[in-house]
Amino acid sequence: MKKKYAICGVSNRAISMFIGPMLKTFSSTAEVVGLLDVDPRRHEVCKSKFPELSHVGEYGPEDFSRMVSETKPDVIIVTGRDDTHAGYIVQALEHDLDVLTEKPMATTGKDCRRIMDAEAKSKGKVTVTFNYRYSPIHTRIKEMILEGKIGRVTSIDLNWYIDTYHGASYFKRWNRIREISGGLSIHKSSHHFDLVNWWIDQTPVEVFAFGALNYYGPEGELNPKKEDGRFCSTCEVKRDCDYYSRWNTRSQSMNVKDDHLGTVQTDKPAYSQYRPDACIYDSEINIEDTYTATVKYDRGALLSYSVNFSTPYEGYRLAINGTKGRIETVEYHMLDRVPFPTEVQTIDYFPLFGSKETIHVVHREGGHGGGDPVLLEDLFLGPDPKRGYSILSGSRDGAYSVGTGEAVWRSVKENRPIRLEDVLQ
Repeated sequence: MKKKYAICGVSNRAISMFIGPMLKTFSSTAEVVGLLDVDPRRHEVCKSKFPELSHVGEYGPEDFSRMVSETKPDVIIVTGRDDTHAGYIVQALEHDLDVLTEKPMATTGKDCRRIMDAEAKSKGKVTVTFNYRYSPIHTRIKEMILEGKIGRVTSIDLNWYIDTYHGASYFKRWNRIREISGGLSIHKSSHHFDLVNWWIDQTPVEVFAFGALNYYGPEGELNPKKEDGRFCSTCEVKRDCDYYSRWNTRSQSMNVKDDHLGTVQTDKPAYSQYRPDACIYDSEINIEDTYTATVKYDRGALLSYSVNFSTPYEGYRLAINGTKGRIETVEYHMLDRVPFPTEVQTIDYFPLFGSKETIHVVHREGGHGGGDPVLLEDLFLGPDPKRGYSILSGSRDGAYSVGTGEAVWRSVKENRPIRLEDVLQ
């Protein structure tokens, strides 16, 4: 039976991740019936890409109830800017509609609680589209833990590296304002916290963290000139900026891709006068670019986590220890930007007493390490009946990933441990 979907936030993520696949791959089970966004220009861009949507109704943020009444959707897809998620999700639940939302589910623990309370009163259900779970490497790690290969999980080391192109991009855009994004410990790290929570099947209870703004903002050591209001495309000192020069030549520029807006020409903004090339050294930046954190779980596991948003290459290093052994893996992400040769990612398994094994996982094409296509199949065709474990995320998963991220930045600010129950209540 075909379900009807309305889109709240006609972003690049909405177009590429959901609308395109629904029209091209899942048209037998999914139909787009409504587009809602603060900027009518985004409706135009979407329909220019997909003329078959020319008849679909267009709505503004204040028209949610009218859209539901006129289009009668079964599911609301939430893909707008992070700070808009909670409002659309709660409204959908109040109309007894199911919700698919990208991460993060919300930008505060308080809004996560609002969502869970609304869901408890609703016939609707929230699904958070954590596509990292679906990467073949990540699903194989989950399976190894379920198989008992390492016994009871005792500790996890996860170190995540964001390269100077990707990392700087967050500080050129709206993500750099905590009130809008929740900060990068939520916008980005919620992905990582969800992975750990899912892998070990334990609930985080307490966080202690340190963090700082080391690279960006007006005190960044590589800032060529202390002056607010600059934009890369018109900046007079951009050739003196190492972050700009690393990724741009004098004749060619790399446009910043914003998942919420698409790749925008910086000299002629496509949407609402928005520019994704604001200076990474502006004084309005009020988030951190470096974190280390320790997370305690309800069944004894301890996570040692770090993330750095200005490194020479992108990827992560993971180790999971248990009472029977250890799992290790290293990923170099976005290989076209890694400045040295890398091998295909594998998983190393070390039994506590025995011989090391290296697992060569079958890799897949597609975004997020091959995870996106499989996630979409679960969303639009139903969960794979051959999979012997749960993988789709609900509101509780979304809440604990956001809650951990908020606990991180609050611990940094308050210099004390933060309990998850305080964040989510």
